[in-house]
Amino acid sequence: MADVRVNARDIIIEVEDETAGTWLPIERLQSVTFSRGENEETAETSDFESQGAFEQDIMQRGASAELEGLEIRDNTTGATPPGRARIEALGGEDAVGYASHGRVRFRYPFDTEWTIWDVTVTLGETGGGTNDKSSWSATLTKSGRSTREAVTP
Repeated sequence: MADVRVNARDIIIEVEDETAGTWLPIERLQSVTFSRGENEETAETSDFESQGAFEQDIMQRGASAELEGLEIRDNTTGATPPGRARIEALGGEDAVGYASHGRVRFRYPFDTEWTIWDVTVTLGETGGGTNDKSSWSATLTKSGRSTREAVTP
């Protein structure tokens, strides 16, 4: 098999519904950007034997994902699609403490496993100018270690 360039748009990202084990696609995204070094913390370990060279240890690792798209609603009911509605609920003003946590999973079509994160959600800005469609965004911040699960047909 040959190496191929990965299309960013092929990412599959889902959020777990309030019912454990029920996964909802996060609809109509235009951009997904992972920051695999978010919330990383280091400790400087330089000493006299370092001979002027900086040294450090990683003490904490973290990650986040930035989701962006256009605001979408049902034009009859005004309802937000289910995946986005779940993200918005996790980022809502009443979602604090334990209620601020949810799970997301993601993979590319050729992956045999999902990567699963426990996350907290920070909703981004919405709106735009005179000739713009309204924007939508959310930041998913990983809490704890990633887990993996086999992709099942």
